[in-house]
Amino acid sequence: MLIKNGLITLEEKVVLKDILVADGKIKEISDEINLDDQEVIDANGKYVLAGVIDPHVHMRDPGLTHKEDFETGSMACAKGGVTTFLDMPNTVPNTITEEALLDKKREAQGRSYVDYGFYFGGSKNNNSEEVRKVKDMAVATKVFMNVSTGNMLVEDERILEDIFRASNLVAVHAEGEMVAKAIELSEKTKVPVYLCHLSTKEEIQMVREAKAKGLKIYAEVTPHHLFLNESYVKEGSFLRMKPELKTKEDNEALWEGIVDGTIDTIGTDHAPHTLQEKQEKLTFGIPGVQFSLEIMLKAVDGEKISLTKLSEIMSKNPAEIFGLKNKGKIEVGYDADLVLVDLETEAKITNEEVVSKCGWTPYNGMSKGGEVVTTIVRGNIVYNNKKFINKKIGKEVM
Repeated sequence: MLIKNGLITLEEKVVLKDILVADGKIKEISDEINLDDQEVIDANGKYVLAGVIDPHVHMRDPGLTHKEDFETGSMACAKGGVTTFLDMPNTVPNTITEEALLDKKREAQGRSYVDYGFYFGGSKNNNSEEVRKVKDMAVATKVFMNVSTGNMLVEDERILEDIFRASNLVAVHAEGEMVAKAIELSEKTKVPVYLCHLSTKEEIQMVREAKAKGLKIYAEVTPHHLFLNESYVKEGSFLRMKPELKTKEDNEALWEGIVDGTIDTIGTDHAPHTLQEKQEKLTFGIPGVQFSLEIMLKAVDGEKISLTKLSEIMSKNPAEIFGLKNKGKIEVGYDADLVLVDLETEAKITNEEVVSKCGWTPYNGMSKGGEVVTTIVRGNIVYNNKKFINKKIGKEVM
């Protein structure tokens, strides 16, 4: 495959380049490449970005597949320029045993349009021995320190410490004072911690101070905590999730954290529920993976961040944090996970274009900062010009 006339960012400069792909890898990046017998994509001056890695999704498979599954969820990824997703363990059954993890891996085979990885879950019943057995088979151990379902809320400090010590990397759902507790556990056990979906000014400051001390702390924020706040929530609103939306001041603190490097990644916390479920009772969780890149490009259009920073927090950093080899960069030798985007679009996000099973988006009616035209996974086109190419070529990254 040869991608011609694509704009890419190199050292903060936008340059026009051709990209040659062979055997699923980026083989050459040059001003001009002309070869016969190659599949040619003319980017025609559109931007070519490294494929997005979403480090935080709930694909609801197995056990909750009326909301989403590996096929529909991965299609949402492909339509949104996400070439790799990392799936959380609070499915049914919870992914807290080696057997459950292996079953989940088998369930996913041959069903995903994009690449994927899995978290393993910590349990209140102290499954640290199971964690130890599978720690090289999962991207990280996920520990819920505030809220969860089933057996996954872990409150006992001794059990938390056991799970930390058994892990290579611990991702936590921690809010408020639990963020400080997670950082304390990381420092005590010398195990890196990945703080999911931070949402407040105070939490960002905790991370800033921990990083200043040299601790291995990684921080994630979601697009909804960046672009939405409590003023959007009305009675009966669908905009309820954990953590809840905060204030406009918190929005700005999160943006400051991105600019100064306190925030490492963007994760969507894609947690779809059906319209009926959201209407019938208070249900926490919203879909997000399909529009994460197009929403985040609004920040580039509004000059809050550069394209280089966007690729850093949505591609490069998650690849490095979770040890995803040869992913996250447009560089010779890396996987050809690439996204062509149109930054000149005036399109708006609509519920009608949602491909997730849930059929709705919290961003309905919002303007896009750019539109995904083509998504390529390891040299395979999986989405192009509003059509899916029936290639379920996604494979596990661990």
